[in-house]
Amino acid sequence: MNRLSAHIGYLYGDLPLAERPAAAARDGFTAIEHPEPFAVPAKEMRARLADLGLTFSQVTSGMGDAAAGEKGLAALAGREAEFRTGFDRALEYALAVGCPFVHPMAGVPKGGVLDAAETYRLNLSWALNRVEDSGVRVLVEAITLPGYHMGSLALAAEVQDQFHGRFALVFDTYHAAVLGEDPRLWITRNAGRIGHVHIADHPGRHEPGTGALAFEPMLAALTAAGYAGAIGFEYIPSAATSASTAFLSGWKRLLSEKVSP
Repeated sequence: MNRLSAHIGYLYGDLPLAERPAAAARDGFTAIEHPEPFAVPAKEMRARLADLGLTFSQVTSGMGDAAAGEKGLAALAGREAEFRTGFDRALEYALAVGCPFVHPMAGVPKGGVLDAAETYRLNLSWALNRVEDSGVRVLVEAITLPGYHMGSLALAAEVQDQFHGRFALVFDTYHAAVLGEDPRLWITRNAGRIGHVHIADHPGRHEPGTGALAFEPMLAALTAAGYAGAIGFEYIPSAATSASTAFLSGWKRLLSEKVSP
């Protein structure tokens, strides 16, 4: 069965970060993810994961100044040293907790498009060389935030091809819907590109069942393609987090049925 990963940046926000993994395990998740988990030391996080039977599915490197809306540093010219420091910190944490992916967020550059593209290419190349032979892979996600450098799945796939598939893509159902993509069709055509999946309904970005997206065909497409990575739930709970996870048992049953002979 695919790992069902709680994004504990979005979920269980009423709890201290150190307590969120246990809450996720109680609700039936089998993995967690967080962009900046560093407030919980890696040794402590690894012990908590082992005690709870969880894995850590992905971590982000270098968010930049969140209050200023930077959303990452990889495409921000003049911030290369800060990007590298943040990436090394995330990679060290990933290795310590057994996390397979680091996501260097592109960010919202304020300079020219060409400067951002060149900065992003150089930083991404550096990051890919950094993870070589480490067992950790780089993730790239298309995010529909205004001005975000990696703003479309088409661009993400194009850059992935330029780097000969050396990194994997995050497929986010909410962002795909905002972009006007048919999620099932995109998965069918591009499953080999995907290293991680993010689930949120559209519109509203709440839990599955609150919007218009049909998730069963997407799951069928992932299963047909042999996808075995994590399915991460990165949504805004429409109620208390535990109440919002009522869908999870049905997803587990559905996934179990789809992988049965």
